[in-house]
Amino acid sequence: MIPTKELRLSRKNKIVSGFCGGMGEALDIDPNIVRLVWAAFTIVTGFILGIVLYIIAALLIPEQEKDEDVIEAEYQVRE
Repeated sequence: MIPTKELRLSRKNKIVSGFCGGMGEALDIDPNIVRLVWAAFTIVTGFILGIVLYIIAALLIPEQEKDEDVIEAEYQVRE
């Protein structure tokens, strides 16, 4: 599974910062799977590492442009 999109914070699959939603969109998988894997990683590593990495990712990854949402919605309608 090779990412077909650039990694961005999601605007439409956003619960906290949009990181897991953006990761799911970039990998073309359900964002809920990414959230479950990230939650398991956070618990297994003792919470601190998962939370710190999440915050760093949320600060460093750019947010999805509004135009990208419109283009993606039009693409899905045409499929």
